[in-house]
Amino acid sequence: MKTIPYRLFFKAFSNETRLGIINTLRNGHQKNVTEICNELDFEQSRVSHNLSCLIDCGFVEVKRNGKERIYSLNKDTIKPMINLIDRHIKKYSKHLHRCGVLKR
Repeated sequence: MKTIPYRLFFKAFSNETRLGIINTLRNGHQKNVTEICNELDFEQSRVSHNLSCLIDCGFVEVKRNGKERIYSLNKDTIKPMINLIDRHIKKYSKHLHRCGVLKR
């Protein structure tokens, strides 16, 4: 098994801005960049830069509505994975908080 694709995949989640965007778009919410910026209280350039990464990596999908771009999570792969992660966190939250390696 080659680890580079896995490392890159999880690197997308480890960035605060990208994780914020993913959380903003979960539960089927579709938003434009202004709505995402307002919810996260980040500058548009920061959000746009990270949205570009998430789109290139297949995490986020974009569709046009006239001149406006509407963003949503990839419903085939990312949304189910987020749901699985949520179940894991719910079950193992105490373990995650106790893990000494993660606290470093």
